Amino acid sequence: MVMSPELDRVTVLRDQATAAGHLAGICFKTGPPMLTGVELEWTVHDAADPARPVDRERLRRALGRHSPVTIDPGSPAQRLRHGGAVTVEPGGQVEISSAPRPSVAALIQATEADIAELTAALDADGLVLGGTGMDPWRAPRPVVETPRYQAMRCVFDRQGPAGRAMMYSTAGLQICLDAGEPERLAQRWAAAHAVGPPLLAAFATASRHAGRPTGWASARMAAWLAIDPTRTRPVWSPDGPDRDPVAAWTDYALDAPLLCVRGDGPDWTAPTGVTFADWLAGALPRPPTTDDLEYHVSTLFPPVRPRGYLEIRYLDAQPGREWMVPLAVLAGLFAEPATTREALAVAAPVADRWHAAARHGLADAALAAAAAALLELALAALPGLDLPAGIHEETSRGIRRRRVAAERRHQ
Repeated sequence: MVMSPELDRVTVLRDQATAAGHLAGICFKTGPPMLTGVELEWTVHDAADPARPVDRERLRRALGRHSPVTIDPGSPAQRLRHGGAVTVEPGGQVEISSAPRPSVAALIQATEADIAELTAALDADGLVLGGTGMDPWRAPRPVVETPRYQAMRCVFDRQGPAGRAMMYSTAGLQICLDAGEPERLAQRWAAAHAVGPPLLAAFATASRHAGRPTGWASARMAAWLAIDPTRTRPVWSPDGPDRDPVAAWTDYALDAPLLCVRGDGPDWTAPTGVTFADWLAGALPRPPTTDDLEYHVSTLFPPVRPRGYLEIRYLDAQPGREWMVPLAVLAGLFAEPATTREALAVAAPVADRWHAAARHGLADAALAAAAAALLELALAALPGLDLPAGIHEETSRGIRRRRVAAERRHQ
């Protein structure tokens, strides 16, 4: 049974079929690809001493009217002038979520303007943005405490210290692509996952943390791999490539344990091991609602997460303007069905090598070969993005530089 995606946000859910219908409606909005978005996250540092802690009050002062309510309950939480929304993560990382744009060129230009506005606000308080996927100077330390983050820490602490490292020390780059037409969804879903390990390897920036080498090319992804696989493992794998994306995601979401249960008080800790399917079956005193299901989905963190569009979550934060390069790569690989199909074929042999990508980066020969081939495909697709000459040249140089690095490692 498929329910309308327009179900009221507080509709009570009493069976898995209704929950599955709601998930399909909100998580997979299909149609011709038209929009691209980006979410950029950075660690934030004192300009004079990057190892010095930056507290919540200093962030609130610097961000001013753009402060999220998590650090200033009275803030208007105004968007940046070009539409970017500012959030602050548990360890004080600052994130801009762009407004999606109909062209990559428009997205880059608007986001760069928002970054400049954010940078100026931070600079006025002696703060600067980091340029890597893991805080290279400071150990994990909470800056923002909310009931959600406290419950999250409680759950992740059961798995060891990786959860705190992820919450308080990591910074990622997320690229958002439309799910595509219904007949193309399975291919785009598979390709978004399959190209993950080689692109993670090509764009890894998180080899240092808390003042020393980590032994990982991406310690950020290493942290994700070490916590609660029921909510962080990939939904798609090469072992089951023909599985319907909607069905696979529905099973993943319903089978994942609750990270937290919202309430009026400060303690949102969820009963250990209770899944959303268990909640539907009566495991908690009240039945869940559609709003509870949507909130539960927000606590799942696979490398590719469907949110109506495909949110690609596996890339490390990049230094300076380098964020444009992986954006152009992914936009190019997904611009035309033929290119997406070829990218999937290139990446399929290494599509399950997430751990090797995080550990070795391009030092893994198979990943380096796949990355070089994907970057060559992206270069061929780059003219189709119709970027302004300067941005085209800048992204082209960045792609070529990484392709050369991958080819050298492969040889």
